[in-house]
Amino acid sequence: MDALALEKKAQRNAELRERLLQLKKERNAIILAHFYQRPEIQEVADYIGDSFGLAQKAKETDADVILFCGVHFMGESAKILNPQKTVIIPDERAGCPMADMVNVDGLRKLKAEHPNAKVVAYINTSADVKAETHICCTSSNAKRVIESVDSDEIIWVPDKNLGHYVSQFTDKKMIIWEGYCNTHDQLSVEDIVTLKQQHPNAVVVVHPECRPEVVALADYVGSTTGILKYCRESEHKEFIIGTEDGTRYMLEKDSPDKTFIFASKYLVCPNMKVNNLKKCVEALENMKPEIYVPKDVADAARASLERMLEVAPGS
Repeated sequence: MDALALEKKAQRNAELRERLLQLKKERNAIILAHFYQRPEIQEVADYIGDSFGLAQKAKETDADVILFCGVHFMGESAKILNPQKTVIIPDERAGCPMADMVNVDGLRKLKAEHPNAKVVAYINTSADVKAETHICCTSSNAKRVIESVDSDEIIWVPDKNLGHYVSQFTDKKMIIWEGYCNTHDQLSVEDIVTLKQQHPNAVVVVHPECRPEVVALADYVGSTTGILKYCRESEHKEFIIGTEDGTRYMLEKDSPDKTFIFASKYLVCPNMKVNNLKKCVEALENMKPEIYVPKDVADAARASLERMLEVAPGS
């Protein structure tokens, strides 16, 4: 992109930001954005976080409208925790392939096969699945949540990689669903080894949604928030990053004196990136696409989310 095009884009983004802030005030809205969103969205958000932090902030807000810049299941969680509020998303196509890998019929069948087990569902699931779940968790609080469950048998959905990682920290029997994150699962041992050879002084940090053999090579394994905190507080100056590219914005903002090498060019979630400033403005102008969750589903799903927030309020 040439200098003139960049200048026009910057001017257009400035105009969109101004309009968005005007609409936010008019609607008494809050803008919540996931760390994987485009930088221009993170720049205007009232709060930027991972799934857990966003769930907490959605529950705490006194805004009338929540503009949720993430993927669909995140907007559902915000609506479930705030049934009286209006929750809108910039683009209803922002789905999550991992969440789509588990369905209610399959989960009910597994529950029937293991009647003594309780279901722990990663927050990356649909409202319908959460309604079939005893308790939800995130990558940051999964270990604590599993240990809190009064059962020696756990049905874990949907991410097999995170499930494998967590299983190493519990004596409970884990019945693990065969789902995965399309983005994190692409990261290979070869990617890490090659970069480590090129950057021998770099510290390897990865998300537990990565494959077990990749996680085994990491110096630090953690949630998105955990990775950001680790890199910010570390004395090291060079990091190989094994999580979604959107974290680059906050990593470089927090630590401009450090170098961040993303482990693969494929660490980009296309679903997160469908949102942009123009769609944010249109969403607040038109108050749609709006998130709806049927009351019976919302009530059941809310119980699993609130159990998580009670068990691990600060994770």
